[in-house]
Amino acid sequence: PARATRRARARAAGAEPGSVSAVVLAGGSGKRMGASIPKQYLPLNGVPMALYSLRLFASMPEVGEVVVVCGEEYAEVFEAEGAGGKPLKFAAPGAERQDSTRNGLAQVRSGAALAAIHDAARPLADPADCRACFADALAHGAAVLGVQSKATVKQVGADLMVERTLERARLWEVQTPQVVRPELLARGYELVEAEGLEVTDDVSIVEALGEPVKITKGSYENIKVTTPEDIAIAEKLLDARAAAAAVEA
Repeated sequence: PARATRRARARAAGAEPGSVSAVVLAGGSGKRMGASIPKQYLPLNGVPMALYSLRLFASMPEVGEVVVVCGEEYAEVFEAEGAGGKPLKFAAPGAERQDSTRNGLAQVRSGAALAAIHDAARPLADPADCRACFADALAHGAAVLGVQSKATVKQVGADLMVERTLERARLWEVQTPQVVRPELLARGYELVEAEGLEVTDDVSIVEALGEPVKITKGSYENIKVTTPEDIAIAEKLLDARAAAAAVEA
């Protein structure tokens, strides 16, 4: 039922075929995983984690090209997989996330309606959720998948004394993809550079412009794999999806 609802929502006002440029961020070091290679290249059910993101966008008609931000030594991982006949481009990672994103955006084709920026460490993004996010970005200029916070969050001072409890109903945890009209991001990066701003995600750049950002309701399954425990969780979720797909078939 949840998947059916997401599919119906995504059909409401979707992006045109080939109008979205996907930017997959796969250049992080993943130090918290404690592995010898970056976490996004660790195997999930025998497949390098980052390839799940490549396969996601390769399967979506709305996506016209895929730009992968990664170190040169990992480009062959993506080249061997291919992007389903779509153009596959590469960009070098930067010192910070915003630098990597900007490098990726420099490779996006002129005329793309939307840029969908996605973390390679999120292998479980749902295509229907992505389509709904595309639709929201077309309507509002920028949109990001997110889920309502389950935790109680408290604001504290420098001495760790609680100042107030934030209203949980208004708190959302953002995920990826984060989908933005390219011209908005270009303007935002000019502001970031001019004022020396540091931003932690892509839509924060749009917020800095004073432009609206829409939260598209996503799924709690769209986890970011950060620890060894997350690997096990992601594999179980992938197994469950495969089993559900087999039943539907």
